[in-house]
Amino acid sequence: MSTPPNAADDTNVDAAPDTEVDHATDTEVDHAEMPDLDQAEDAEVSPAPDTEVDPPGADQDPSTSSGDVGPDSGGEDEQDFPSYPSFASYPGAPQAAPALPTAVVTSDGSRACPNCAEPLEAWAGFCENCGQSLTPSAPMPKGPVRSGSQRTRRAGLPGVDDKPRHPCAECGGQVGADNYCEQCGAKAPNARDHFREAPANWVAGVCDRGIRHSRNEDALALSADTEPGGRAVLIVCDGVSNADDSHIASLAAARTARGVLTVNRPNGVGVEASRVAAISQAITDAAAQANQAVIDKSDTESANPPSCTFAVAVLDGDTLVYGNLGDSRVYWIDDEPGASRQLTTDDSIAQTRITMGVEREIAENGPQAHAITKWLGRDAPDLTPNVGSTELTGSGWVLVCSDGLWNYASDADGIAGLVHEAIERNPGNRRVRSLAVSLVRWARQQGGKDNITVALARIGEFDADHGATELLDRSEVLAQEGTAT
Repeated sequence: MSTPPNAADDTNVDAAPDTEVDHATDTEVDHAEMPDLDQAEDAEVSPAPDTEVDPPGADQDPSTSSGDVGPDSGGEDEQDFPSYPSFASYPGAPQAAPALPTAVVTSDGSRACPNCAEPLEAWAGFCENCGQSLTPSAPMPKGPVRSGSQRTRRAGLPGVDDKPRHPCAECGGQVGADNYCEQCGAKAPNARDHFREAPANWVAGVCDRGIRHSRNEDALALSADTEPGGRAVLIVCDGVSNADDSHIASLAAARTARGVLTVNRPNGVGVEASRVAAISQAITDAAAQANQAVIDKSDTESANPPSCTFAVAVLDGDTLVYGNLGDSRVYWIDDEPGASRQLTTDDSIAQTRITMGVEREIAENGPQAHAITKWLGRDAPDLTPNVGSTELTGSGWVLVCSDGLWNYASDADGIAGLVHEAIERNPGNRRVRSLAVSLVRWARQQGGKDNITVALARIGEFDADHGATELLDRSEVLAQEGTAT
């Protein structure tokens, strides 16, 4: 997450690590249906065709993980997804998830949440009041919890459809219509926590809650021509963590900007300079309309209105036009070692320090490292994005990401090393979707202290065994199912 100036570093914003477990089903969700920007953050989201969510086991501890199927180990990412930590970490060994606390024993012998002091049952694996995940201190009793307890009183809200739901990820019990387990009271995850988009076989992205945050305030929105090398739009927004409803703001901004840049395909007057200028102006217009979308979703009475970063890459043949507000980034990851570049420049306190001569590693890990100086929102000081362009002469990857990825590998060579090693470890990661998933998993393995979003577009030749041909059938299936762009 990013924070505005004079705000605390976002790593101190969360109440406690591992506040939820991401166990959503591995189905795909349509842009138009997933999720409704106006619904509560804990509401269940209806699945639809072009966005996927993770199955049970996504936050499983490495010691309990079984199987090595997936993009880092030679398996198929379109098949069942094992837990994130089961995949090889590069570089370095995967970090074990922090142990969950147990309920504290109070003076009268009862138990309470160690985070908010809410009374709990001994077998509770989740505090309904604050969301803290727990290690139960007693086995689950057989049969339903006694009538009237905190674990059952939320069930059966009127007007909620009683549609089939997946078993509780904590205890296997039945999830009620209010999205809480009727057995242990655990809150069921929703599709906003982890989703994927793949509008074409050469463009894909993954947006994930990470490990430590209680909700996903990142967002992405993608569109692409079917034919590789055509027009593509990749947008990533990162909600400001200490502002109200930033998970709503980021999704509204990303989708609105995508709509502007997808409907408006400027080409200028036919010469390259004119085409670049027209696309650059379209990015500026998209930022303005995205900002209005954020304002429209804001509570006018809020003293701390929602806000988010904005990063966009527009590909048109060999031309890449990019822009940003805040510290979400656009990179060019070249297939040739040493030729990768960070294209955008952050609007942040850290970048100001780097410009003054402070070493990158020190600046990006110092006080207020993630405090941003530009953003989208009602209180935004400047809505003019930093826009640039480049001609892509080689083969490689356009990468748009939030700081949840670059927290762990900031410079272009560091991220390029991750990409090249991921493909070397498993040639299946030449698939765009697989590589995006692999990078997100790697960031989770490093601690997942922030939401993580990765959007990729492949430029140049695909591998004959692992590229466009193999993914084409999947893309056609999605198109037949009504994939939104």
